[in-house]
Amino acid sequence: MKNIYNFKTKMNIRTFISPPSKTNVLGIGVSRTNYKESTDFIIQSAQLNQSCTVAATNVHSITSAYLDPDGYGEQLKRFTLVTPDGQPVRWALNLLRDSDEEVLADRVRGPELMLQICEQAAVKGISIFLYGSKETVLESLQIKLKQKFPELIIAGVISPPFRPLTPEEDAAYTEEIRKSGAGIVFVSLGCPRQEAWTFEHRYQLKCPIIAVGAAFDFHSGNIPEAPAWMQWAGLEWLFRLCKEPKRLWKRYLLLNPLYLILLTLQLVKLLPIDEESTVESGTVEHPEQAIDRRL
Repeated sequence: MKNIYNFKTKMNIRTFISPPSKTNVLGIGVSRTNYKESTDFIIQSAQLNQSCTVAATNVHSITSAYLDPDGYGEQLKRFTLVTPDGQPVRWALNLLRDSDEEVLADRVRGPELMLQICEQAAVKGISIFLYGSKETVLESLQIKLKQKFPELIIAGVISPPFRPLTPEEDAAYTEEIRKSGAGIVFVSLGCPRQEAWTFEHRYQLKCPIIAVGAAFDFHSGNIPEAPAWMQWAGLEWLFRLCKEPKRLWKRYLLLNPLYLILLTLQLVKLLPIDEESTVESGTVEHPEQAIDRRL
């Protein structure tokens, strides 16, 4: 996020800011960042009406991306900002860091990042939009956010049906978000649906779009969060597994061991991954940038 540069086209002059650098974890570029840097980047992007895609990634999302390199994996590695949501992902970043890179002292968890963004958005008068989850969750979430940040402007909310949208429905929802004037869009649809939606709408909405996982459920009080000590120890998955064993057992009992095996193979340089294509550190391509290359 250190570089700010002007991008000139025949149509206009736009300023783009550069996101934090990335480290390859199982073929996905994960941003070496912290809460302040991530929040500042997103707020600045919103102020510039600059589209950017943000995903808070954990073991489940990183491993799923590795297993689906041409689908979900291809989308995720093209995100502007991929934060280390899970402690095991942060540990991987530290194990894989170059000698001149700093050790990351903390992860950048989706629910906490959402609160820090909302705090700054309230101060700077940037409105937000909430997309995803159930209507009851969104109602509670709005109340809780306004209690915490009285000046926060919530431009709108949408609870889409839990099924593939028709093109007409998707176009209508997108237009509703656009007309709301929201400066930041938070998306909570579950992995990988939320990342797919974020990626597919990156050019349609000129603002940061942030996939925040279970943040809506946590902040609305719909689902309890793991104790702080379990989160710090990387045991949040165990807490959630105990709460929802039928829904989550495959995710944690199959993907967690696979992640450890794959990461070990990467550390000893036996994992076949394309280093060059996974650590690009630049904003996503904007329509203005595509135009400029044709001039």
